[in-house]
Amino acid sequence: MNLMDTIAAVSTPYGKGGIAVIRISGTDALSVASKIFKPVCGKDFCDAEANLSYYGRIFSDGIQIDDGIAVYFRAPRSFTGEDTVEISCHGGILITQKVLTAALCAGARAAEAGEFTRRAFINGKMKLSGAEALGNLLDAQTDDQILLARSTMKGILSEQTDKIYNSICSVVAAVFAKIDYPDEDLADLSVEQMLEVTDKNISALEALCATYKTGRAVSEGIPTVITGKTNAGKSSLYNLILGKQAAIVTDIEGTTRDILTETAMVGRVMLKLSDTAGLRKTRDAVEKIGVERAMEKIDCAELILAVVDGSQNISEQDVEFADFLLAKNAVTVLILNKSDKGISSSARALAEKFEYRIEISAQSKDGFDELCKLIEQIYIDKDLNVGSDAIISNSRQHAAAAKGLELLKCAREYIKDDLPLEICCSTLEAAMAAVGELDGRTVSEDIVSNIFANFCVGK
Repeated sequence: MNLMDTIAAVSTPYGKGGIAVIRISGTDALSVASKIFKPVCGKDFCDAEANLSYYGRIFSDGIQIDDGIAVYFRAPRSFTGEDTVEISCHGGILITQKVLTAALCAGARAAEAGEFTRRAFINGKMKLSGAEALGNLLDAQTDDQILLARSTMKGILSEQTDKIYNSICSVVAAVFAKIDYPDEDLADLSVEQMLEVTDKNISALEALCATYKTGRAVSEGIPTVITGKTNAGKSSLYNLILGKQAAIVTDIEGTTRDILTETAMVGRVMLKLSDTAGLRKTRDAVEKIGVERAMEKIDCAELILAVVDGSQNISEQDVEFADFLLAKNAVTVLILNKSDKGISSSARALAEKFEYRIEISAQSKDGFDELCKLIEQIYIDKDLNVGSDAIISNSRQHAAAAKGLELLKCAREYIKDDLPLEICCSTLEAAMAAVGELDGRTVSEDIVSNIFANFCVGK
């Protein structure tokens, strides 16, 4: 990817529509556009004023192929921070491709996936967290996802990151002063003040890391598995959560034999939901594979919806199943299903073992709203406002914040133990670098490339 090239791409979805937009960005954007777009006012588009819409004709090889509107955005006041032209033409598949081809023939290069946004990041038009939020906004399926993406794009997370980064920097500067001028009283901060500032930033990073539980539930989704014995009602619950008949439901035991996975919203929480084969000993070779896959899914899950037929008396196998789940690190919700048939006393006794438990009827939908509220209660911090608070929303950001927090705690101990200042300073600088990764100050090229590779071409 040569970032000095002038690039072009269709920035609207391919297909038949009212209009399509071809975006051209780079040093020669105006020159490229002027070769294919001629304003009807008679003015050469090379002399176009910025931020004005020009109606004109679009040409390819000297032949008019369409008419439309072009707007010139002069650097640095554009999305990418470069000279940019956006040409709106009629939204037919063939005509859109012809206009793009004309731009490429006029000197532009076809843009790669996410290249416009990457240039915006490189040119300082947005932080890396803002670029990630833009990708989340494009994929948003819920109001909370829109609010979270918009708040991050506005720089709320970056502002909090900047405060922590600059505050650590002040401690680093004080340590450097002590190293460079040990006999002079030039340090801005005393040792006690260094510890005070470090403790303040530790608290700030701990609070920021804590937001990831909510941010992930809203944005990334929680790996979730529905498990239980055969005919407990797992597939009925799966269909109920999805709001459609995605899994086959019958009275025959062992109907589900493979893993069914879809993304679903439960209240405000996104679940990466998997329905699994019923757990039982079987001689059926295919069903046995399904049970093995179910066990693998349980091991990987962070939320387990354990379904039990609450209308039946609890067996020894049910007790073993409960103990097996309680030994897992995942959050487990015990669901006593078939409440419309009445819940047995032994089932309620089994449920007492679990912190999270609920009675529902997947058939009649009784108790489903309460299940949604319970899952929200587990993952959504009601004290957080996803539209106005700094919230970590993905694993990359959380890893950077957690690393910075760990290094700051180490630095605090080094300062308290009066270790050599060089060691304290080195650890503090590493903490700064980790915090800087949150918004892309010190992030590696591989991470940047991976983020923008997930964007569509034209964005």
